[in-house]
Order: sequence, then structure tokens, then C-alpha cells
Amino acid sequence: MRRLALRSAHHRVLQTSFFCTSSPQPSNGKLFVGGLSWYVDEKSLKEAFSSFGEISEVRIMYDKSTGRSRGFGFVHFSGEDGAKSAKDAMDGKALLGRPLRISFALDKVRGTPLVVPRSSSSGDSEQ
Repeated sequence: MRRLALRSAHHRVLQTSFFCTSSPQPSNGKLFVGGLSWYVDEKSLKEAFSSFGEISEVRIMYDKSTGRSRGFGFVHFSGEDGAKSAKDAMDGKALLGRPLRISFALDKVRGTPLVVPRSSSSGDSEQ
């Protein structure tokens, strides 16, 4: 079991526990690739994964203010088989000196984040 702690707008810590299961099965051929070196670009990421199948899109996420890589990106394969093969072969392998963390990408959740206030039974009081 893992514990997740979030800080609310009022600087109160919100905690929840959850069970972590194995990675979800591919539903769209899209992989999350974490642990990227700042020197990896879309071209080198595509080259590293192209032997596993046809790639339709590669995106590295960049910090808006600095323009520097945030250290993760996505590789979208045309088929689910390529994504599964790439995940199995590349998870934990090094690219430009850094081990990759690969999982099947989850669909982006849109909408307002849900914030659940912590119960007041812990002795906290607000003035």
C-alpha cells in the first residue's frame, strides 16, 4: 500500500492511501517514458524506440518558463504490439546515461481537481 500526501491551497496536508497494481494494459499504444536526460530530444527518443514498430508521435514535455526538458515524454505507437514490445525491452535500460522508467500512458483526465478536506478529528483548528 502507498500513501499519497497533497498540500491544499490552505497549506493543509491531505492524505490518502491506495493500492498499487501492475501497469494497466495498453489501450492506445501510448507509452509514458520517464527518467529522460536533458539532452534527449524527440529525434533521439524516436530513434531509440523505432525498432519496435511504427511510431506515430513522440513528445517530450518542457518547462514553460525555462524551456528545459521536464525529464519525461510520450511515445505513441501505431499498434499496441509495438508499445508492449518497447515497454518490455526498454524499461530500465539507459538512454544517454539515465535509466528509463516506462509504463503505459493513462488517458489525460480533464476537469477540476478534487480536493477533499481532512477531517477535523485530528485536533487541527482554524482561526
